[in-house]
Amino acid sequence: MKTKPDLSFWKLWNLSFGFFSVQIAYALQSANVSRIFTTIGADPHDLSYFWILPPLMGLLVQPIVGMMSDRTWNRFGRRLPYLIFGATIAVIVMCLLPNAGSFQFTVASAILFGLVALMLLDTSINMAMQPFKMLVGDMVNEKQKGLAYSIQSFLCNSGSVVGYIFPICLGWFGVRNTATSGVVPPTVIWAFYIGAAILLLCVIYSLIKIKEWPPKVYNEYNGGGETTEGKSSNPGIIKLLVNAPNTFWTVGLVQFFCWFAFLFMWTYTTNTVAHNAFDTPTTESVVGITDGNKLYEAKNLLINDSILIVSHGHPLASGIECGGVFYPASQVIINGNDTIVNNHNIAFNENGMEKVAFNKVIPSVSSITIDGTNLQDCSDVKVKDYLSRLQGSFKLTEAAIVATGADGKLSVEDASSHYIENAANCSYETKTVLNSATPQYNDAGNWVGLLYAIQALGSVVWAVLLPKFKSRKFSYSLSLLLAGVGFIMMSFITNQYLLFVAFILIGCGWAAMLAWPFTILTNSLKGGNIGAYLGLFNCTICLPQIVAALVGGWILSLLSNPGELAPEYLMMMVAGISIIIGAVCVFLIKEHKRETETLQETPAFSENI
Repeated sequence: MKTKPDLSFWKLWNLSFGFFSVQIAYALQSANVSRIFTTIGADPHDLSYFWILPPLMGLLVQPIVGMMSDRTWNRFGRRLPYLIFGATIAVIVMCLLPNAGSFQFTVASAILFGLVALMLLDTSINMAMQPFKMLVGDMVNEKQKGLAYSIQSFLCNSGSVVGYIFPICLGWFGVRNTATSGVVPPTVIWAFYIGAAILLLCVIYSLIKIKEWPPKVYNEYNGGGETTEGKSSNPGIIKLLVNAPNTFWTVGLVQFFCWFAFLFMWTYTTNTVAHNAFDTPTTESVVGITDGNKLYEAKNLLINDSILIVSHGHPLASGIECGGVFYPASQVIINGNDTIVNNHNIAFNENGMEKVAFNKVIPSVSSITIDGTNLQDCSDVKVKDYLSRLQGSFKLTEAAIVATGADGKLSVEDASSHYIENAANCSYETKTVLNSATPQYNDAGNWVGLLYAIQALGSVVWAVLLPKFKSRKFSYSLSLLLAGVGFIMMSFITNQYLLFVAFILIGCGWAAMLAWPFTILTNSLKGGNIGAYLGLFNCTICLPQIVAALVGGWILSLLSNPGELAPEYLMMMVAGISIIIGAVCVFLIKEHKRETETLQETPAFSENI
């Protein structure tokens, strides 16, 4: 087997440059998915379930791409065909996902659309990032791998920083950071658009600059028993797992507790920061209508198949009652400034803190304007909702399937009907949630992107220090312990700037998670199945996230009181405990003597799902 030739710095750079744009896409997804789903009306207890899709797609895609690319060769190369296909899908989906709340869907339909888009996005990102990780292993000699992986780590973290801060930077340039209820703010939408454009340009650059070796040349430098057609006699997954080194399993155990923790961070950080550091106001979100002791649950509710009374978890105002007269108005302005009713929604005052309750007299009304007409008698102004105006019996339709046609009219298909005998017995069943339409919530969402960028920068600095430690296992365990402390701090910090400290500590753990697991594993692997083993090892990243997503809502329910705001900040404590357990498990890893002797030459390997 021939020794691989030395490559120039810029050839090494070009091998990984596309990773920069893929990581931008991944960072946008990580920082904004929970924000997007919260905005379009998702229940906080359900947020973790939406995060099942990314690791599930990684679990399915990465082993397949790894094994198939080991056996692939065509005019575009060995690994690059998967980059082309994955990046193309990612660009399309990045233009669609943030618009889930903009297509006039019902809450249920918007969430379903978002889930499908998220599934496609993460599948494509996983497919697009795998080639860059494998190209270094294919084409770089052992002497230069340290430099190659360092370049990849730099580009990876740089892409993360850019992706995380996109929304907040757009806000600085005047892009609006708020939107109507249920709609994602323009700062997030345009961040995804720009990220998609950068991804497209970087992939084109990679295709121009990267020239993969043909199968014969590859075989001369790497071995592995490949034919000139690019095929290999790779064993199946079961055989690979049976013959996997012990390191595969012990490092995988550490991975479980680490990635379990980080899934909770991506899921609950936005709402934690919004609640603790930005004093985001709460609102009552309607979960259904009660008739006596019977609850009719629905995302959107119709009465008599015509009157929509709940939209995105909020009752709809039917108008204003003033001087004993009901005014079915589309816009009501009280005291010259505050819009109280606008398009059937109760609006918040200029401070974003108080709302007018239905059917209660609004105090201190000096002037009121309804659809441009000033009213004289303003002593008993009330906001009326549809439910409070109903009399006698009516039919309630559970309408998660309500659709708005091109003519603007609502239609109902296959809805089950419930008959209410006495409207006086009915009331709204509500839950307390953070108001995602307020400036405070959206400022918090942008701040979370900045915090993730701080984490990435902290990771870069700590990655430089990691090889300085004499013991790899000690540095690995210490890094995870620091991350655990950072997670626990998040539960208590109420100052937005002090959160930088917590995320710097989390960045220390992130650096070790990206550096040591794959370094330790690749040092224990031999033969022509590196791509397959890397793909399988990514299951140790994906499986714990799936478990965390499945149990996250259940754990949050155990920590919640009925009717009160879900204490999502406590999930950061759970994450901290999990990663500290991972820090202890590090000492179960047994490294070969050859590995530990070359510790100082080992680079920080950059990896994501």
